[in-house]
Amino acid sequence: MTAAPSLAETTAPPSLAAPDRLRPQPHGRLLLVTAVRLRRGPNGLQLDSQTCAGICRWAEHFNHVAFAGILLETEQEDGTTADWVDVASLPCAAQLTFHALPMAYRVGAFARTYRATRKLLADAIRQADSLCFTLGYVIGDWAAIAALEAHAQGRRYAVWFDRVEHEVIRNLLPSLPLKRRVKEQAMLLAMGPYHRLLTRRSSLALLQGMDTFNAYSAFSTNPACVYDVHTLAEDFASAPAIAEKIARIESGAPLRLVYIGRAAEMKGPIDWLEAIAGARSRGVELEAEWLGDGPLLDAMRQRATALGIADCISFAGHVGDREVVLSRMRQADIFLFCHKTPESPRCLIEALVCACPIVGYAGAYPAGLLARGGGGLLSPLNDPAALADALARLHGDREGLARLVREAAATGRCFDEEKLYGERAGLIAAHG
Repeated sequence: MTAAPSLAETTAPPSLAAPDRLRPQPHGRLLLVTAVRLRRGPNGLQLDSQTCAGICRWAEHFNHVAFAGILLETEQEDGTTADWVDVASLPCAAQLTFHALPMAYRVGAFARTYRATRKLLADAIRQADSLCFTLGYVIGDWAAIAALEAHAQGRRYAVWFDRVEHEVIRNLLPSLPLKRRVKEQAMLLAMGPYHRLLTRRSSLALLQGMDTFNAYSAFSTNPACVYDVHTLAEDFASAPAIAEKIARIESGAPLRLVYIGRAAEMKGPIDWLEAIAGARSRGVELEAEWLGDGPLLDAMRQRATALGIADCISFAGHVGDREVVLSRMRQADIFLFCHKTPESPRCLIEALVCACPIVGYAGAYPAGLLARGGGGLLSPLNDPAALADALARLHGDREGLARLVREAAATGRCFDEEKLYGERAGLIAAHG
């Protein structure tokens, strides 16, 4: 792809009007520039279902939302399973414009597409009242280019960080091929100063979770710790469901463990298996399930067999039905996680919403969630044996585990998508 599409090309058809039930729009025109992947389907542009849900929330608070993401060409698709949705089918489509930006993470592609893409972004910035840019890389990071352009136009803008990207990349370096490792090491030298500069220039920094807040808040004049969630009040665990779970736990039944996410290095899938094997060796009766696909899924199956725990673990692969995913967490006693990088995974919030205690590796993000009212137990990073000890303690202390279930349910009620999107929209409208 050598040129960015025109503004007109990506505007949703005006015939698809937003339903009358949507609330009156209190704010003007919002521009979001992200690295979220778009693709072309038979009916036009498509986005993953979760991003579409978020865009519809933004459209409740802004008269118009322009969304820029990275266009996946067919040969660039990485095999990750996603639930693709035609953007033209969204109920708020008449309020939306989409900009499909080129995939340009290589220097040559970035150079070829820079001028046309910056012009597209410049035009989009001029048309918007509020600006929010999700930063994440150096070469090919169009959100960063949008921030540079907004500064050149004398515009205020908000930055958004989902995770501490330089730490994520640094942790992945040992697993990368030599050529890629050299490239990423070079990017790391520029990434920190680049992101700090753009954050200092911003009028608002939206920092997801405490890992991200701790990493970037010092460089912002107006930082805010936020949470990007897709859980609603109707998703909160009901009192009868909580009582049923606690009764099962206190009966001494085998522990039910679950994890939902990609089988990728940063999620610690092998540590997850080793913690389960350690718990089994300590006499813990359990059943475990991993929902999600990813590059290490086959390796996980092989490792489970080698550890002698294949009989108590199931691998469901990708599950696209959101209700099925939430149901699995409602049925589980523990959401076991081994995240190795400072990121902000929504799955921990979803577990709390489902009254499923989060038990796993310590970090500022999970600690920040639990600071709201408890509902979990954290152990040292990269130590599956310590995590196995934690599981053994909870297995032996069923009253304590029942208490964590109640705490998780209470903490989970803080995370209502409708309320949190409204708060963020107000911040962006006021400062972005």
